[in-house]
Amino acid sequence: MNLILYTLLGILGLLILVLIIAAIVKKEYAVVSEINISKTKQEVFDYLKLLKNQDNFSKWALMDPNMKKEYLGTDGTIGFVSTWESNQKNVGKGEQEIKKIRLSERIDFEIRFIKPFAGVASAYMTTEPISANETKVKWGFDSKMKYPMNLMLLFMNMEKMIGNDLSTGLSNLKSILEK
Repeated sequence: MNLILYTLLGILGLLILVLIIAAIVKKEYAVVSEINISKTKQEVFDYLKLLKNQDNFSKWALMDPNMKKEYLGTDGTIGFVSTWESNQKNVGKGEQEIKKIRLSERIDFEIRFIKPFAGVASAYMTTEPISANETKVKWGFDSKMKYPMNLMLLFMNMEKMIGNDLSTGLSNLKSILEK
């Protein structure tokens, strides 16, 4: 009887410890990737502000050529929404909305994941002139994990997981714009 009691108390103690660790572990994460493109800032921004163009360069948009896509509103304006739905588990279902535009400088998006896991993330793209015909593009992604799921951030390298996908997308973008 004592062995069972000590085992249960040990399991309970371990569970409490895990929950305490999750309470102090960060919940937010941010990832940014950048690339230089041999085009003017205005040319690059005019392409980026159209959310539909992400279908041409985003690694996530290219993962399932059979994914169902719908668009609501006027592309390149605040409130435009792009939705996707895929039978592939790693693509899932969700939508992305243009939330803010600072002309020729920055576009902010809200990404709402529906399947396989519900969640919300913020993303942005910025353009910065390096010279008259070269532009630095940054693609950033910010999100958070709810307690106690944030414990997974101790074991997941979000910089590598998401950063590699952002870098792939930016390389695709560079290839498209520099043709």
